Amino acid sequence: MHMQLLPNDRVVMYDRTDFGTSNISLPEGKCRPNSTDCSAHSVEYDVALNSVRPLMVLTNVWCSSGTLMRDGSLVQTGGFDDGYRVVRTYKSCDTCDWQEKPNGLSKSRWYASNHLLPDGRQIIIGGRKAFNYEFYPKMSTSESTPSLPFLVETNDPQAENNLYPFVFLFPDGNLFIFANNRAILFDYSKNLVLKTYPTMPGGQPRSYPSTGSAVLLPLRIKGETVNEVEVLVCGGAPKGAFANANKGIFDGALDTCGRIKISDPNPQWFMETMPLARVMGDMLLLPNGHVLIINGASAGVAGWELGRNPVLSPVAYRPDNQVGSRFEVQNPSTIPRVYHSTTVLLRDGRVLVGGSNPHDKYEFSNVLYPTELSLETFSPSYLDSNSSGLRPKIILPVTNSRIRYGKQLVVVFTVSGVVDLSSVSVTMVAPSFNTHSFSMNQRLLVLDGGAASKIIGRSRYQVVVRAPPSGNIAPAGNYLMFVVHKEIPSPGIWVQMQ
Repeated sequence: MHMQLLPNDRVVMYDRTDFGTSNISLPEGKCRPNSTDCSAHSVEYDVALNSVRPLMVLTNVWCSSGTLMRDGSLVQTGGFDDGYRVVRTYKSCDTCDWQEKPNGLSKSRWYASNHLLPDGRQIIIGGRKAFNYEFYPKMSTSESTPSLPFLVETNDPQAENNLYPFVFLFPDGNLFIFANNRAILFDYSKNLVLKTYPTMPGGQPRSYPSTGSAVLLPLRIKGETVNEVEVLVCGGAPKGAFANANKGIFDGALDTCGRIKISDPNPQWFMETMPLARVMGDMLLLPNGHVLIINGASAGVAGWELGRNPVLSPVAYRPDNQVGSRFEVQNPSTIPRVYHSTTVLLRDGRVLVGGSNPHDKYEFSNVLYPTELSLETFSPSYLDSNSSGLRPKIILPVTNSRIRYGKQLVVVFTVSGVVDLSSVSVTMVAPSFNTHSFSMNQRLLVLDGGAASKIIGRSRYQVVVRAPPSGNIAPAGNYLMFVVHKEIPSPGIWVQMQ
């Protein structure tokens, strides 16, 4: 149900504590406190070894949210029932486990969205019946929880349609917040709406349970600034679909995307049509700046037993292509990934996909879409073996290098085949926290730099770029860095932005 890539190439996953007994036992005969449940509801997955290590969560993490902090720890917030106000921290090591802080939050957070801020804290926005926001860690025990009327205004009676809002950090340090069918630019430090964006044409809901997805399109840094900032919102379900699904009527999902240049003085939505309608789809930024749309269904909404007709084929979206040639259907999976499925980008450029459970318990038989325990990877077209001669490999910097704001950076790489020196770029991708079709903290930076040049040594090249200029553009923390040659990315390396 929830997934986060860590800077040691392990992936933390967790479900909820009240589905029933899972298929993975806690080690050494451990059981959850005050419980006969001795099974794990969280694991750490080692990508290289294809192995899992069981972890123990003490309180209910169902439909929670989280952020990878600058020190590489995952700080996860909220959940259900005894987990409403709990903050949980996981710092990876071979014997580490979740640490829980009861009442770490001021308000109950269930279906909230989080984002890492330039000051190193995270903001937690909304949640069911929580029309406000707060920060973690707290500056003081008396820190306020400011109201956010936008969440009241976007709340549809009996349907909500504004949970897990899409939140992105604008390069000026403010937040773009999209809920239901519209968005604001928000100064969280002053609790001030700076701009109200137009409602998306058609006015259809895009937020949970009419779940679409969204990405902040790649940020191209030029000097000290990012001149153009765009958001893409795709899929969802039409008005009334939640009520209809609860009556056994499954409306077709939306097949449209809205793209808006939020940096424009007078921004307007530009609508595009996807080749496949999709609700509960995930949108991931790939290292070359393309967008992958994956998972989901073509009818119904998010919720138990409320989705129908899985969409098995991912779709790639190329934001720089001409209108009409941006979407391309990819090879399908054979496994339905509907409600409560997840996906994250891995360092090698593959996409890890897991989960799917549209039931209130584990159900493995006699249901339309059984609880799915498998993991699989999707390999984007850039991993085709025919492209191996074009694929770069980073030599310098070495992995886990520290990168300082605004400093010049020489990136050395090899390519075995013929190189187009004018078609080389360096990108940085923030590892996102994925749940319920939204990847929180997701952003891709295209670093400012000149053309690549050949250096001494066979097949060895370098490109000189400049590190991001500020924490507003790239909050301090862990990023995956890639060299991209003719839209083919290298395997990534981990770098620490500071």
